[in-house]
Amino acid sequence: MATPASRSERVYHQDYIARIRYANPLPPPPNGPKLLDIPNTGLTSGQYTSASFASRMAREQPINIEADAELGMPIDLVGMPGIFDGDESSIQAPAQPPPMDPRDRALLRPLSSLGKPTAITSGVSFLRRTEYISSEQGRSRFESTTSSGLVRSTGHVKPKRKLLDESQEDPMNILRSVLKGFDLANPEEAYTGGDDASGNVRRAVITQAEREAWNKPKHPSKKKLTMVESYPVLPDLDAYPDSGGYIVTKFATNPKAESDTYDTRLDVGLLRPLPLAPDYVDNLSAQSAAHSADPSKPAPGPPHHDYEYFLPLSEADVGNIQRKFDVDDPQRDDPNLYASTMKHNQEPCFSFKRVRAYETVSATASSLFEEVAVVLHDPKDSGKRLQKAAYYYPIMQKSQIRPRRTTKVTFGLSQSQRQEEEADRIDYLNVTVGEPSPDESRARSNARASYDVEFEVET
Repeated sequence: MATPASRSERVYHQDYIARIRYANPLPPPPNGPKLLDIPNTGLTSGQYTSASFASRMAREQPINIEADAELGMPIDLVGMPGIFDGDESSIQAPAQPPPMDPRDRALLRPLSSLGKPTAITSGVSFLRRTEYISSEQGRSRFESTTSSGLVRSTGHVKPKRKLLDESQEDPMNILRSVLKGFDLANPEEAYTGGDDASGNVRRAVITQAEREAWNKPKHPSKKKLTMVESYPVLPDLDAYPDSGGYIVTKFATNPKAESDTYDTRLDVGLLRPLPLAPDYVDNLSAQSAAHSADPSKPAPGPPHHDYEYFLPLSEADVGNIQRKFDVDDPQRDDPNLYASTMKHNQEPCFSFKRVRAYETVSATASSLFEEVAVVLHDPKDSGKRLQKAAYYYPIMQKSQIRPRRTTKVTFGLSQSQRQEEEADRIDYLNVTVGEPSPDESRARSNARASYDVEFEVET
């Protein structure tokens, strides 16, 4: 019979984790607390433990800041050379910054390099976290099991991207590169001189590889693709309106009842803006004046109009309406294109019927040419007015509209004013298409001259 001493004892392995904490008490403040005598309800109200108690005292207690006209930073221009002669070089930063003192380089260290180093020797084996310990000599730290850490541990490290030369970011160098692209596309109009006082700028040098890439363009990533057709990008200056750009309006819901076929009348629908309420106009004017006086205040933005939406009486009129607006159609002035006549003078016209009223949900304005609409034009398929190109048209505003609710009060219109508007609403529009008036032509000319330096304004 075996004795207990002769039995083989089982061995249990257990990792040892030592938790060591160090005390780091803060020293007492050098000065005592400053108590302010603020009138309040005291402890009897029972509200001193809530957040609203302190918030209410902060709102009621005025800010005790005495600021003079110069906000504590007096600026004396007397003594600065040339400041009253228009030379502001003495108050501007120099074009070439002075060299940095070697003792100041330590002040520009990144935050990640500050503090005590956290290097841990690779001989520790009782850590709970899954770590990969490198066997390389000289490495004495752990790396976590992230994808970047695994890539570095396997040795597959992507080459670092070369730092850009600071001269490449120079504005003049960017301008020369842009001019190089235009001269490469239009060599007959290339400027071959140097920089002069009249504004001519010498372009950057065009390399042979860039000429070959222009003559035989290839896709940057899909090398097997070949170019079938190319379009130069040009502006259609004759089609720009007097406002300088177009408005893109999006319907929040379908303007027509759901159907299996597309209603072509939607292509020539009309949105008639309704007059704004006087209170809303005054509010916009006040916001605009405040923004002009102080640019830090928000701009008022585009006005939120209400609209009435009209559609032609029949889909048969859509083709004739589009022909009236087609400048390349030789028969666009034919009065037989009109499908209706006015009752009071029997003149031909197009009749549009009111569908419903809409209100603006949101309207955002954008700077000129920040967003554009591009149309591919080929004279073989359409008119001969323009050459083959991709023409862009600036978008100055984007709006979203939805059917207007009669019970809602918006933009200064009360319920009674809305009822008066409904009583005076227009149910039908008789539309004729003609040439712009002299005032409209002058407005379009002034708008075009703002971005076309070679255009002569009509007088």
